[in-house]
Amino acid sequence: VQLQASGGGLVQAGGSLTLSCSASGSSVRVDVMGWYRQAPGMERELVATITSGGSTVYADSVKGRFTISRENAKNTVYMQMNSLKPEDTAVYYCHADYGWKVAGLQYAFWGQGTLVTVSS
Repeated sequence: VQLQASGGGLVQAGGSLTLSCSASGSSVRVDVMGWYRQAPGMERELVATITSGGSTVYADSVKGRFTISRENAKNTVYMQMNSLKPEDTAVYYCHADYGWKVAGLQYAFWGQGTLVTVSS
């Protein structure tokens, strides 16, 4: 399974960006897809997740500004980011959890990361 993310870039504070990520290599529907981010010197943190049924979870810091969505048939997840702030600057990682374990390990994958830079 491979996750291909795109959509990062440089934007001014108050601007918008849309990230997308597609999971390929398996025809099985992904259970939970999500976005995490890691700023320099910081630990990776959850931004938002969405289940195949459409249930969402957001970090408090992005509620009301970011919207996560997905296309189940394409195993693709999107994140619309509005009202961006300099503190949103980070590498954003896509994550896909298929919801089962293989050899005791969660069958889940990370994308390569896409950089979002918000200038003040």
